[in-house]
Amino acid sequence: MKPKNVQSVESYVPASMQLPEITIKAVVLGILLAIVMAGSNAYLVLKAGLSISACIPAAVISMAVLKFFRNSNILENNIVQTTASAGEVVAAALAFSIPALVMIGYWNAFPYGIVACIAALGGLLGVLLSIPLRRAMILEGNFKFPEGIATAEVLKAGDKGTGAKGILFAGLAAAFIKFCEAGFQIFADGINIWGRVGNTVAGVSTGFSMAMIGAGYIVGLRNGISLLIGAVIGWFIGVPLLGALQGLPADVDAYTAAVDIWNSKIRVLGVGMMVLGGFWMLIELGQPIRRAITSSLESMKKIKLEGKSSILRTDFDIPIKYVALGALSLVIPAYFIFGSIVSESGFHLSSGMMIFITIFITILAYVFSALGASISSYMTGVLGSSNTPISGIILMVILLVSFCFLLILSSQINFTSDTQAALSAAGITILVGAIVGCASSVGGDNLQDLKSGQLVGSTPWKQQVMLILGVVVSALILAPIFQLLFEAYGFGDVLPREGMDPAAALSAPKAALMAAVSQAIFNQSMDWTMVIIGATLGVVVIVLDRLLMKSGSRYRLPVVGVAIGIYMPLDVTIPLIIGGVLSEIIRSNFKKRKATQGEIEKAERQGMLFASGLIAGEALVGILLAIPFVVYQSTTVFRIVPDALKDSTDVLGLLVTVGMLAWFYHVASRAK
Repeated sequence: MKPKNVQSVESYVPASMQLPEITIKAVVLGILLAIVMAGSNAYLVLKAGLSISACIPAAVISMAVLKFFRNSNILENNIVQTTASAGEVVAAALAFSIPALVMIGYWNAFPYGIVACIAALGGLLGVLLSIPLRRAMILEGNFKFPEGIATAEVLKAGDKGTGAKGILFAGLAAAFIKFCEAGFQIFADGINIWGRVGNTVAGVSTGFSMAMIGAGYIVGLRNGISLLIGAVIGWFIGVPLLGALQGLPADVDAYTAAVDIWNSKIRVLGVGMMVLGGFWMLIELGQPIRRAITSSLESMKKIKLEGKSSILRTDFDIPIKYVALGALSLVIPAYFIFGSIVSESGFHLSSGMMIFITIFITILAYVFSALGASISSYMTGVLGSSNTPISGIILMVILLVSFCFLLILSSQINFTSDTQAALSAAGITILVGAIVGCASSVGGDNLQDLKSGQLVGSTPWKQQVMLILGVVVSALILAPIFQLLFEAYGFGDVLPREGMDPAAALSAPKAALMAAVSQAIFNQSMDWTMVIIGATLGVVVIVLDRLLMKSGSRYRLPVVGVAIGIYMPLDVTIPLIIGGVLSEIIRSNFKKRKATQGEIEKAERQGMLFASGLIAGEALVGILLAIPFVVYQSTTVFRIVPDALKDSTDVLGLLVTVGMLAWFYHVASRAK
């Protein structure tokens, strides 16, 4: 029996209808797209520190290809995008972490076996740990999953040919703007207005991402408030305050100084709050997850008694006993992987202590994978997988595992004087972070795909199986991709051979952050004060959220949302807030006009389709641009901006964004 608060959502394909889903052409196309998306996203993360969700691009490509086959359908297309998205998220998680091992000197190349095992172990854990969350977060939880909704809208519009105009026009506009920003570089992708105020800095920044505005519109203002509060704490209070307390270098501009403070101090504060928020989220999700597991067990009993026909096709997950057995069976390879890593660490410890450390690391990997998958699923439900801070989760894990290492081993190993032991410990923490990063990214992606599946009428267990396939495929091909990119460019200031141009190296900014933090911890130069302050602020936010809940307020302050607002750059947060504000303004106008419910629903659908088009157009161009960027080893290959416009690209970008917002408002306000 379902809990009373389970949401009832009408699927595009009814549960009573049977359509082919896992077909040969869908599997082959899904595998090919998983490889392509993995390679392109790995490059984007290493080049710019950014990843793009592959769900919508994969759905669009799938629809275009499968139209050449007879009897293709919307559920096949959904299976393709589910498989392909696994390649993108696993690649992003590894690109955030694995290159750090080369940067700190732990590796000098990317060993195929260990990289494949790390990716497969983390990815499979992500799928299995997130399956019980489907009922807790999609059926029971009031989560939007904006990119999941957008993907479903794209699939439905492509299938029935209605509503496609809104997606097409918005998508073409967003694609053109993105190409002008990242390709032609005529428009800036954001604007920064910062200046020195006394002995500190103050200002504001915003990005011009159409995809973020579209996601913000779908999410709404209520879910964006926590991000805004976090941004205020981090950027408008924290940065000026720390600037005044610690002083500013005289030879850098105000914006650079602000970003340096945010990178070195404020982000660590956000991670401290995220650590506390993650554990608090597990407590809050405990009851829904227990209900989900109980419901799954009851479904299994019902199947045994009444047969499979007693369960709706659209409510059929991989049975919980297989999920549990699968998760437990991964303990053995995890133990052997970490056992091999620990045995080669050079730690001067007894054999019993080495076994204890191996078991302890394995347990930590499981616990933090569950924690990371929960955080990622929550943030994907609120913001979409493109905006889920996987790098923040990895950083959180590195901090926690390093703290455990210091607590257990500092009496036997002097990490400050034993550089080899410090290097090995840093390498192990990064590898644990990589596993948890893969589990977290795949967990959030799984929920996003399942949300799309819920809306179009897919069978959950079939999507889950195909996501497992996508994880395995991406795990098998990522080590050669990283090695190829490393040999071609180098990462950060680490070049594979003499005579290479350091300016052409991939900066790998997120991996460089992991490298710096892991080394700082064992060199005892880590700023634990900011971590503790962040956790303390998290307690305050939790108390405020409880008070809001008891008062019956329609607004809440989820601590993880506030932490993400602190951790994320303003050029991501502000466009999301703008989209949410636009959505709120339009809804308020309809109330003032006393529009009928039918008019409101039609207008909301128009706005949803337009927002989906913005997300789809930018995401497609972002993926497509990665190909020539890799081929020509440059992100300026299409640059045509004339010298006369170099200093005004940010103003042009702002004007175009304002124009798009006006168009968006006009489209979403109509009630025809």
